[in-house]
Amino acid sequence: MSSRQPNAGESLLNARRVVVKVGSSSVSGDNAGQIPHLVSCLARLYAAGAQVILVSSGAIATGVPFLRLDERPDDLATQQAAAAVGQNILVNRYQRALSAHEIIAGQVLLTAHDMENPTHRGNARRSIERLLQLGILPIINENDTVATHEIRFGDNDRLAALVARLMGADRLVLLSDVDALYTAPPMMAGAERIEFVPYGDPLDGIEIGEAQSGWGTGGAATKVQAARLAADAGTAVLLTETKLLSAVLDGEPHGTAFEARSPDESLG
Repeated sequence: MSSRQPNAGESLLNARRVVVKVGSSSVSGDNAGQIPHLVSCLARLYAAGAQVILVSSGAIATGVPFLRLDERPDDLATQQAAAAVGQNILVNRYQRALSAHEIIAGQVLLTAHDMENPTHRGNARRSIERLLQLGILPIINENDTVATHEIRFGDNDRLAALVARLMGADRLVLLSDVDALYTAPPMMAGAERIEFVPYGDPLDGIEIGEAQSGWGTGGAATKVQAARLAADAGTAVLLTETKLLSAVLDGEPHGTAFEARSPDESLG
C-alpha cells in the first residue's frame, strides 16, 4: 500500500467522462442545503469539458417528511411511496441548482434487472449516451418505486460502479459524509487516512466493514467493493466527503484514490 496520491482534482478536471455518486445523507434532511454546493462542483467539471453523470441516492429520505412520517418506513409499499414523492422533489432541487449554471438534467431510473438484462442494459446505455451528446446531465437513481428487496442493487455505490463500467467513464467519485478510507475507525487513536490504493492492493491489515469503517450506514465495504468493480474496468476512483469535493477540484489532497487497471493489465 502506497502513500503516493495523484492530483485528484487535476485528474477530474481533465477527465473525459465522470460519474459522481452522492449518498442519501449528503443531500437529504438537514443536508439538503449541500445540493447547490455539489451542483457547483459538477458545473466546474462540465465547464472543463467533461461529460458528467450523477448517481444520487436520497429519494426515500427526501420523501418521508412529505408523507408526514417521523422516520424511514420499514414496509416496502411505504418506502416505494416515499420514493415516488421524494424522487420528484429531489430532481427538482437539483434542477433549480443546475439552472443557475444553465445546465439541464435528465432523470434516469434503473433497476438491477435493467443492468442484468442485455436488452435493457443496451437501451440504458443508448439513452444515457444520447443525453450526454445533447449536453444534458443525467441524474440516475435506483427505481425504488418498483424495485423490490429481491432485485435491488443493495447500494447505489454498486449502481454507480456499474454505470461507470457501462458508460466507459474514466473517473468515478464516491461521495459520502466521511472524508476518506482509514486504516481503522477515524475516531480511534492511530487511525491514518489511506491516500492511495494501487490496483489490486488487497488492503491487508485494514478492517473494512459497516461497524469499523466510519462510513455509517452501508459501511466502507460497499465503497471498496464498488471502487474495485470500477477499477477493474479501467475507471479510476476517488472516495471522499461531499463538502470536500470543491477543495479537491482546487487541488487539495483529500480522500482515498483507487488506481484503475491499465489497459494492458490482465484481469487474471
